[in-house]
Amino acid sequence: MSAGVVTLDEVVGNDAGFVQARTPTQLAWGRFKRSRLAIMGVAMLAVIILLSVLAPWIAPHGQNEIDLFSIKAPPSREHLLGTDSLGRDVLSRLLYGGRMSLAIGIAAALICTLVGIFFGAIAGYYGGWIDGTIMRFVDLMLAFPSIFLLLIIAAMFEGISVWGVILFLGLFSWMWLTRIIRGEFLSLKQRDFVEAARSIGTPDGQIIRRHLLPNVIGAIVVTFTLDVALFMLAEAGLSFLGFGVPPGIPTWGNMLNESRTDYLSEPLLAVVPGLALTLCVLAFNFVGDGLRDAFDPKGIRG
Repeated sequence: MSAGVVTLDEVVGNDAGFVQARTPTQLAWGRFKRSRLAIMGVAMLAVIILLSVLAPWIAPHGQNEIDLFSIKAPPSREHLLGTDSLGRDVLSRLLYGGRMSLAIGIAAALICTLVGIFFGAIAGYYGGWIDGTIMRFVDLMLAFPSIFLLLIIAAMFEGISVWGVILFLGLFSWMWLTRIIRGEFLSLKQRDFVEAARSIGTPDGQIIRRHLLPNVIGAIVVTFTLDVALFMLAEAGLSFLGFGVPPGIPTWGNMLNESRTDYLSEPLLAVVPGLALTLCVLAFNFVGDGLRDAFDPKGIRG
């Protein structure tokens, strides 16, 4: 991975007193730490993820536990954020919903990243007709109205499961990463270290894994981080339209969907999940921007 131009503050001294340049990872970490927004994003994500993971232990009530004596109840000692139209505790559903929304975003981003790396690496490394075929398939996928396919699937099967949402988001969003990986590979495979590896008979798979992919890890990490935020928003949008996660499973998108009929009289039902989703997506974007600047020092602003 290119470390960019090494400045005077990016060198360290060793025990013998000689000046020694930092590794690319150390340089990237140093640049990342200098971004206050990125560090704030990490702190926000740490809190959100911790609360979501510990939801079964810290939530005051069950995710679908109904209190018939507290329908649309205002915030109180028993229900800190009130209850919804079915008498379910909003705080508990918020914690469990964050758990599910994060799981969907991360799982879909993993699928998207793996598929994008696979096709991008093959197209960029081999080129020729293989590259042409893959890129025409990418163009077809980009032009395909995927939302209509989701509507058809939801209509045929009378709804869609959590894994269905994850697979849909992941398998219809890998094309941009494929283009990024392909462009990087087309440039890197002409470098001397790749030619040297070929000259000694190194298998293609090993060249891709050990010599090319480590040089694009920055782009992969940044894209993955931003994709998690994008997929969380996409899940919320699909659930809000009624084509996402089944209503019985709490997600921030489902909570927003359920608040549509009561948001004027009970605005807290919409404000709480909307604010949580906004803060989480904002934190992921802060971290993604920090990683982008850390791995690409030439693009640092200011």
